[in-house]
Amino acid sequence: MRHFLDFEKPIAELEGKLEELRRTNEAGGLELGEEIERLRDKAEKLLAATYAKLTPWQKAQVARHPERPKCLDYVAGLIEEWTPLAGDRAFADDAAVVAGLGRFRGRPVAVLGTEKGRDTETRVKHNFGMARPEGYRKARRIMQLAGRFGLPILSFVDTSGAFPGIEAEARGQAEAIARSIEAGLAAPVPFVATIIGEGGSGGAIALATADRVLMLEHAIYSVISPEGCASILWRDASLAPQAAEALRLTAEDLKRLQLIDQVVAEPLGGAHRDPAATVQAVGEAVAAALESLSRMDGATLRAKRREKFLEMGRQAVG
Repeated sequence: MRHFLDFEKPIAELEGKLEELRRTNEAGGLELGEEIERLRDKAEKLLAATYAKLTPWQKAQVARHPERPKCLDYVAGLIEEWTPLAGDRAFADDAAVVAGLGRFRGRPVAVLGTEKGRDTETRVKHNFGMARPEGYRKARRIMQLAGRFGLPILSFVDTSGAFPGIEAEARGQAEAIARSIEAGLAAPVPFVATIIGEGGSGGAIALATADRVLMLEHAIYSVISPEGCASILWRDASLAPQAAEALRLTAEDLKRLQLIDQVVAEPLGGAHRDPAATVQAVGEAVAAALESLSRMDGATLRAKRREKFLEMGRQAVG
């Protein structure tokens, strides 16, 4: 059964009526073809009109949709000969960070990502996509491995942020994130990151200091969640919609601010309505980005990547 967001209730009602008519028509006895077609057209127009004017807060809800394709869906749909790699060689393996080697359209690649999980069991296993220090140290290890063997790096980011627990801080959460960012900036190979859902704070940037940062149309990417921002600024998490407006966290905003490189269109109604088409659209965008980056040598890639992120800092303080 499809999960509908609060602002999708009128769409849910129309689609519910449409499903009832379909079942009645299949049972026989009535000629409802024209009525079904009329209602289908009405539902599609309402869906298009609704998604054409989403607020930043509504986009945040879409980015968090439980049926939205997750990191492992992109791995399954885009990566052949997938070999997962585990552990940070220091403390433990963190299931919130997916890492491994495989082939993307025949090209050997290293893959990283944050996995939220799809049901209660997998969400708990992957800690809801919130990585601990060992997750970022694993990411750093894979980036360095990719540089050693000349493998392009692909990352798929979907996290509300790094895990904020006391034990994570005790094991050096901030240092681990900083080292992962450092490894991303230093990698002498093409690096393409895609924000597929939530891109939350340093926990997202640690896997996204890339040559090309792609972002799905209804994904979000910000320094803090709307709820966290509202709690800090106004001591009221219920003001998250206003915070979402102020944070400029949508793909459209970030492209205009030159903080990402490309917006990847989603199917009508969001990625959760057609996950397979979304995965393939991301695959096409990643392939195009890799094609242009593969013409540059390692030194050029590193220099351009470093300058790209330094320029963001200059704009922020300017």
